[in-house]
Amino acid sequence: QVQLEESGGGLVQAGGSLRLSCAVSGRTTSSYAMGWFRQAAGKEREFVAQVSRFGGVPGYADSVKGRFTISRGNAKNTVYLQMNSLNTDDTAVYYCAADSSLGDLLKGGADYWGKGTLVTVSS
Repeated sequence: QVQLEESGGGLVQAGGSLRLSCAVSGRTTSSYAMGWFRQAAGKEREFVAQVSRFGGVPGYADSVKGRFTISRGNAKNTVYLQMNSLNTDDTAVYYCAADSSLGDLLKGGADYWGKGTLVTVSS
């Protein structure tokens, strides 16, 4: 059984930075495509960033490109999301997701999800 647990959320001022972590138990992250999604209040969940199980160039939503960076930890059981130049539009619950299929993950249909961590950006 694969379990995902996010951490690192919190309150930050606009322009600041946060690093989210996703701890994966049960399998190593190299077994899965890993991604981050977010859901703001009253809005649908949206894709933020992904890294495939085979490596390669990570993918990002246009809204975060150049500001956010997804990476795998050296221990291979953690995925990070470094978030810089945060603005109020980034306020949301951030979810980590994993799936053996990158396509399914990008569609929002990943097999495994964490419970989320709240990021609040104040103006």
